[in-house]
Amino acid sequence: MQPGKAGARKRTASKGPRRAPRATKPARSPPRTASGAKPARAKPLALGDLSRLLGYSIRRAQLWIFREFSRQLAAFEISPAQFSVLCVIDANPGVNQLAVAQLLSIERAGLGRLVDHLEGRGLVRRTASAINRRYYVLYLTGAGMALLERLRPAVGASDKALAAKIGPRAYKNLQRALSTFVEDA
Repeated sequence: MQPGKAGARKRTASKGPRRAPRATKPARSPPRTASGAKPARAKPLALGDLSRLLGYSIRRAQLWIFREFSRQLAAFEISPAQFSVLCVIDANPGVNQLAVAQLLSIERAGLGRLVDHLEGRGLVRRTASAINRRYYVLYLTGAGMALLERLRPAVGASDKALAAKIGPRAYKNLQRALSTFVEDA
């Protein structure tokens, strides 16, 4: 189509037959109540057998703890999993990447992505193992060590929040009871 041409018509692409506009549904009216009484609040759902299962309670606690932990780490743009990897590398300089995956129960591919990210941020250095060239060994960089030092107070605040929620005595007892699972790792 050329501008200024008399009688030129604007062409529109046709994508099949034109549909009629959708009819809108009428708004729902509120539920009827007896003689102007306020609507009843919905009854909270019951957990049933879940409320008596320790595993369910531990899972709910884990979700709360993870939320608090993630909140503390968010300012540093680091995830709890990345923090865990940094801690293990710090405690074991030159550790085999596969050993870290096994210790933290992370799939090899998942750990590979975590390490790629940490390496991209300049926090971790990955080199081929001198013992077995098929494996990589991991070291914290100076930036990784510095970040870990800055993270420790935030992580401590997360643990303090947990202790405040359940009380110091329950915190110590829970830590003692759950240490069995840490030792099994």
